[in-house]
Amino acid sequence: MRRAAVFLLPLLLMLALSACAARDAGAPADSGAPAMSTAMRTPLREATATSTRAPKNKAAAPPAVTLSGLPTISYERLPAQARETIELIRRGGPFPYRQDGAVFQNRERLLPGKPGGYYHEYTVKTPGSPDRGARRIVTGGQNELYYTDDHYDSFEQVVMP
Repeated sequence: MRRAAVFLLPLLLMLALSACAARDAGAPADSGAPAMSTAMRTPLREATATSTRAPKNKAAAPPAVTLSGLPTISYERLPAQARETIELIRRGGPFPYRQDGAVFQNRERLLPGKPGGYYHEYTVKTPGSPDRGARRIVTGGQNELYYTDDHYDSFEQVVMP
């Protein structure tokens, strides 16, 4: 019995380490959902490289990341006002602020590097705020969505259902 344990323990350790290395290298996780082609993506259906299910024990699991390398947030976990903004984007407006749809320059360089004009920003209403507030949805040229609640100091990539 002890011989078997001495042999199996290193084997199990190697398997666990290789699984972690594959996950960290950006290998797609098996979420059980069928993959979508690029042609099928819309702002409400974004294919990602990881499972979109929230972990049961939040402290035990690191935040999911997509190919962009940014933390993710599921559409369902966004504030209601952010979901409303995404619906307006999907419909093409009308938008409540004249700045909505303006080119986002990515000066902070927190989003993946892309040519000028690739990103556009939209205001997420903030209840009680006397102005536009700090919350935004930023869209990318391939229908990716990013959310910031701190006026571009940080971003989360939105994972659509």
